[in-house]
Amino acid sequence: MSLTHWLVVAVLVLLLFGRGKISELMGDMAKGIKSFKKGLAEDDDVAENMSQRSPQTIEHRADQPVRSSVGSVDSQKS
Repeated sequence: MSLTHWLVVAVLVLLLFGRGKISELMGDMAKGIKSFKKGLAEDDDVAENMSQRSPQTIEHRADQPVRSSVGSVDSQKS
């Protein structure tokens, strides 16, 4: 496309949306990008904290049955 086509498109966009609306949209877009980057940084921090913690062992005695809150297979057959 030539420069003339881009100028016509730019003028039409300005006429349709107005100066204030375009700047408002760009401000909202900038806020969204900042929020996205902040979320990525928080995820990195959480992952780093998880990798720095020592692994935890689960204490369980083999002679005690494990009970689930969902229910056993036998109770679902009835």
